[in-house]
Amino acid sequence: LIFLDLDHFKRVNDSLGHSIGDELLRAVADRLNSVVRDVDTLARLGGDEFIIALPGIHAQAAAEVARRLLEVCASPFSVAGHDLIVTPSLGISLYPDDGRDFESLLRNADIAMYRAKDSGRNSIRFFNADMQTRAEAHALLLQDVRRAIAQNEFTLHYQPQVDGDARLCGIEALVRWQHPEQGLVMPGAFISAI
Repeated sequence: LIFLDLDHFKRVNDSLGHSIGDELLRAVADRLNSVVRDVDTLARLGGDEFIIALPGIHAQAAAEVARRLLEVCASPFSVAGHDLIVTPSLGISLYPDDGRDFESLLRNADIAMYRAKDSGRNSIRFFNADMQTRAEAHALLLQDVRRAIAQNEFTLHYQPQVDGDARLCGIEALVRWQHPEQGLVMPGAFISAI
């Protein structure tokens, strides 16, 4: 299963309007459809997300289809007098290793697609178990951060800034999390969840 999301599609809707965004989605769907086989299923999941079910296909063939999907989206789309460039990020999950039912395959392909986005967009990532572990850890961290905000566990610390002559030239305001079990948590451990 391939999960495809268009990078920065919201910019098209925001700058040119939803009707042009809808035309762009139709043009993208036409190009995607040119890559898939008759036995494959291409569906728009919602917004700018598409899924492609590739029955009876192995990893190498799925990677080739994904590469061709990137390729067909590489040239500009001519929509209502605009030449628009949108790139896709793709996540791939394989049956039965990555899931034995549609929901599992969809969830895992979605996780892999977000890794493709995190890796710079316009790329392909296969799902692996580490991605699931990271996604679960991120969800728990986000939940913990929300609880910490409600419990007023964040504190503000001030740090002086000095110049080369050891003179005070400024003050930096830093947020710290006073976690009830972990103690003082530095921002690098939680900023990504916010």
